[in-house]
Amino acid sequence: MNNNKILYITAITLVATLGGLLFGYDTAVISGAEGSLQTYFTDSLGLSSFVHGLTVSSALIGCIIGGLLSGIISSRIGRKYSLIAAAFLFIFSALGSAYPEMFFFTVGEPTMSLLVTFNIYRIIGGIGVGLASAVAPMYIGEIAPPHLRGRLVSLNQFAIIFGMLVVYFVNWGIARGETMEWINDIGWRYMFASELVPAVLFLILLFFVPETPRYLISKNQEAKAMAVLQKTYDTTMAKATLYEIKQSFDHRKEKLFTYGKTIVVVGIVLSIFQQFVGINVALYYAPRIFESMGAARDASFLQTIIMGLVNVIFTIIAIVTVDKFGRKPLLIIGSIGMTVGMFGVAGLAYFEQIGIATLVFIIIYTASFMMSWGPVVWVLLSEIFPNKIRGQALAIAVAAQWAANYFISSTYPMMMEVSGAMTYSFYGIMSLLSALFVWKFIPETKGKSLEELEILLKKSQATKKAEILENHSAANKA
Repeated sequence: MNNNKILYITAITLVATLGGLLFGYDTAVISGAEGSLQTYFTDSLGLSSFVHGLTVSSALIGCIIGGLLSGIISSRIGRKYSLIAAAFLFIFSALGSAYPEMFFFTVGEPTMSLLVTFNIYRIIGGIGVGLASAVAPMYIGEIAPPHLRGRLVSLNQFAIIFGMLVVYFVNWGIARGETMEWINDIGWRYMFASELVPAVLFLILLFFVPETPRYLISKNQEAKAMAVLQKTYDTTMAKATLYEIKQSFDHRKEKLFTYGKTIVVVGIVLSIFQQFVGINVALYYAPRIFESMGAARDASFLQTIIMGLVNVIFTIIAIVTVDKFGRKPLLIIGSIGMTVGMFGVAGLAYFEQIGIATLVFIIIYTASFMMSWGPVVWVLLSEIFPNKIRGQALAIAVAAQWAANYFISSTYPMMMEVSGAMTYSFYGIMSLLSALFVWKFIPETKGKSLEELEILLKKSQATKKAEILENHSAANKA
């Protein structure tokens, strides 16, 4: 593959990963604003910590909806136009979250109706996140050559983490040197409004990228698919890939469980574990966690930036190694690191020894996640589902992921009121179980085309059916 083709693939991948950047930006912007939202809404209205948890996590309701709809939308209007729809949702949500009073309410007078309206805007942004979180890795996975796919799909996770790091800097820059009164009144609005910049850029650049060849083949647009493939492969390889894709798309419609229930369940459980290990608690509530360690408000934002830099560094490690070492080893190593980190935090919380050691264990935990479960799960989800069911299977897996995220994030404040040690021990146990799950159920997928993986899945399914029939026949003879 010549350099021009690699540059072309990289360029369109980077555009798609802006969806990942906005995913990270939109979900992490709340970390800087959540304290102000508690003051502006929860405390002033006399509401409980449970309501505050729901407000902080409300975007996740939209993420679930967006994840569920992603299969239908991406199958009907394509991967490219699904991302364009997500960009519009990001823009609308950024405006509404920053200024929820703009149509019906008075600024500075919080009411229950205003709180509901704010949450609606966050849910709309969440739909964009859910849509982008499923379609961006699908887009990259379908357009990338097999030997680059792991690294290119992992770039989407890098973009997610980079988006979080950018918003940590933005939040810190907005809050730096300002009074808490100003931050609680105006500063949090600037934090949400800042998302307009990457959202508008994403929307503009999407008009310059192609649709994926696999989607085009599914719609019988062979000439367009070939034109895209010729930009990413040499002519001989492009023709071979086109033939391989066409063979996987005969005219029969296949149901979700055509290839067996196991592959769909594995995708769902993989997604749930990615959230049950507690990563988004660390990301959403980072400044509050550091404040509980005794850091001042400005310092807590700065420590969050340090954590964000660590996340970026270890995501780069995953990008470099995912196509060399494989998906499975990285996941198991990451699970072990997360287990050590979370049990370390739990032990310190139990003995009330909160300090720099807590920051060290949190960094061990997040670094382990970012070099493994962060990027590699998205790589696997873009690979393991066959062409015909990829849209609907990925939609279910992503929706399950966001539902798990919502459960973990919204219950965190309540769990912490009961016991910090218990809360972090739960995430540690989930990290340990995730290692066992990967060791037992996850296949290695590096270096294979999407169609090769589909053939292997069919063979595996046929072998299982033969074994069942053989056992049934033996039982009848007995």
